[in-house]
Amino acid sequence: MVTLLLDSTQLEVVLSLTEHALSFRKQNVAIDRSQITKVQLTDDAWTWLRGVPDPGTYIPSTIAMGTWKSATGRDFAVIRRRRPSVVIDLDGHDEFQRVVLTTRHGLALVKALRMDAGDELADVTEIAAKPARKPAPRPRPATA
Repeated sequence: MVTLLLDSTQLEVVLSLTEHALSFRKQNVAIDRSQITKVQLTDDAWTWLRGVPDPGTYIPSTIAMGTWKSATGRDFAVIRRRRPSVVIDLDGHDEFQRVVLTTRHGLALVKALRMDAGDELADVTEIAAKPARKPAPRPRPATA
């Protein structure tokens, strides 16, 4: 399963050795936070897969990993079976228009993206687990 690291400027999709091999990719996928336009949670990532692997590994209903080329551009996918997933739409990324990932931490990613992250890379589950800052209490009006 991919590891998602987030800081104040970027989201990094960290691949395992197996995922590197099956996706034919030497480096992790780094995305500037400003390039993320939409994040959607889905139970069936296969419906979001478009195009053909170029390069990538595809075993129907089992594994889809790598770059997917379609008429609308390139997507990056790491999909395993029928598990909860996240679809990240991008604008201005030099390599991909969409990233589709199977992860059980999709909700944590959405929460972490809404929060102010620190300057250090941290796992999205750690960021989302931090309590949100509470607003300062308002003073009560004095009674006469």
